[in-house]
Amino acid sequence: MPRVKRGVIHLKKRKKLLAATKGYRWGRKNRIKLARPAMLKAGANAFRDRRTKKRTFRALWLIQINAACRELGMSYSVFAKKLKDASVEVDRKILSQMAREQPNAFTALFKKVTASV
Repeated sequence: MPRVKRGVIHLKKRKKLLAATKGYRWGRKNRIKLARPAMLKAGANAFRDRRTKKRTFRALWLIQINAACRELGMSYSVFAKKLKDASVEVDRKILSQMAREQPNAFTALFKKVTASV
């Protein structure tokens, strides 16, 4: 049976690992035993925080819509109910963007929704 040498693959894996941990602090950037768990933990944190980012942005949109509604004399919860009753299907991201960048359009939508219900 022929002899199989695996040094090339082993070095390739370690080189890939160190490339992934480039920029990490202390020994985690250049020591294999420290780099592997650091990379795994970084991947887990990145996965978790991609979901957390969505959650925090949704909270921000709600705050922005609530602030715009309060200027017009209504709370967000009442405004959301009136939107649902008027069957206006605009998502929160677009509503907050409208409240920030086009206050006149948001006011027009607000008056339309409050007048129809």
